[in-house]
Amino acid sequence: MTLTSDDVARLAGLARIELTADELAHLAPQLDVIVDAVAGVAQVMGQDIPPTSHSVALVNVMRPDEPAPAAPPGLRDQLAAGAPAWEDDKFRVPRILEEETA
Repeated sequence: MTLTSDDVARLAGLARIELTADELAHLAPQLDVIVDAVAGVAQVMGQDIPPTSHSVALVNVMRPDEPAPAAPPGLRDQLAAGAPAWEDDKFRVPRILEEETA
């Protein structure tokens, strides 16, 4: 298939893109190459190959969201001992925002 400047002008009009005559002449052969490449892919595609979005199957590797301690008890004690401030098994840090908490 060979695209002409008129074909490109029609496409540009449908896309509401204004192109000059020089731009139409420049784009016609480039779009022609793209159309040929897509046609080549269509020829290779067989009827026995289902369309896919990924080349390999995707598997959800997420684990269930279950609450758990951030650190085992022995490590928690070490963390608390080395922390400048520790409260309710958490690091206590200075407030940096002046927002009220709910």
